[in-house]
Amino acid sequence: MKRQPLEPVLEEIERRHLRRRRATVDTCPEPGNRTGVIVDGHRVVDFSSNDYLGLAAHPALATAMAQCARRCGAGSGASHLISGHGREHAALEEELAAFTGRNRALLFSTGYMANLGVVTALASRGESVLLDRLSHASLIDAGLLSGARFRRYPHCDTAVARRLLAEGTPQTTVLATDGVFSMDGDIAPLEALAEAARAHGAWLAVDDAHGIGVLGANGRGAVELAGLGTEEVPVLIGTLGKAFGSFGAFVAGSAPLIEFLIQRARSYIYTTALPQPVAAATRAALRIAQSEPWRRERALALTARFRAAARQAGIPLSESATPIQPVPLGSARAALAAQQALLQAGFWVVAIRSPTVPAGEERLRITLTAGHEEHQVDALVERLSRICASS
Repeated sequence: MKRQPLEPVLEEIERRHLRRRRATVDTCPEPGNRTGVIVDGHRVVDFSSNDYLGLAAHPALATAMAQCARRCGAGSGASHLISGHGREHAALEEELAAFTGRNRALLFSTGYMANLGVVTALASRGESVLLDRLSHASLIDAGLLSGARFRRYPHCDTAVARRLLAEGTPQTTVLATDGVFSMDGDIAPLEALAEAARAHGAWLAVDDAHGIGVLGANGRGAVELAGLGTEEVPVLIGTLGKAFGSFGAFVAGSAPLIEFLIQRARSYIYTTALPQPVAAATRAALRIAQSEPWRRERALALTARFRAAARQAGIPLSESATPIQPVPLGSARAALAAQQALLQAGFWVVAIRSPTVPAGEERLRITLTAGHEEHQVDALVERLSRICASS
């Protein structure tokens, strides 16, 4: 078979305004502007970061990482099951288990790998995987790679989810969902999904990447906000590179679940362990997140401020009470134009286009963090109102 040229494909992506381009971003926090960055030479305020608690540039994390690197080196050198599992990993797993109120936790190198590991370990050929249609790409890929019967229900439609669970009785069914949906910012109906999963004997796995550290009375995420525990949500997945400002991911649950994943999760077994300095930085972040609840309170207060001002200014918003605030613009061209206009005005807000979101649902994705200031939020709304009025 003849190798097909790639240039025509790239040209078509460009023609449809869907070509992705990486921006070079340099952090430059300064007094009164903890969210300042330089994007391709432009000094701007970053409203696209998932650093919800403002911890990524916290000196305590950098100090913990540097001290650990001097003691342990920069890399782990092997997988967890060979010789790469160190004291910092073990301590962080214990602390994450305590933080989430679960028996055990297991570190993964990325959130993508955590989702792959969980779904493919729990479900395989002859079994079933059921996902919300707007679940993260890593859950979708996990469902496809599992070899199980793979189905999706309409976004947050628990009635359809319940009906699909009732169709057939495979040995194992995994019902998986985002806790907070990364592009829409809305929260999954976890209570109803937990009831459906329990009624049909399914595993409920919640990828709470964007809820952990931010939502709930103690920052334990969407599961805590819904008042659910290990019995209702046996598999909790979280990332460390968002609210906790570092890198990596974890799965928390019962002791048998974690032991099973150690034996069967290929994306855990067959990869080099997270560097111990990263684990040390995450431990510092976890301590700060728990001792300084004002961070999550501020992120949510600024979210409410943004929404109130945006509504008053006539800016279209989705129904999201989380720091993820999408502004729908309806086309890739309009979203890119808005991104460029905001860049010129001193704001970094990235346009989200197909295939990340369905065609026709292109948007700006604004994120609020504890590092933002009220005047920055107000200035963003003012500039957005001009853009929306002229589009």
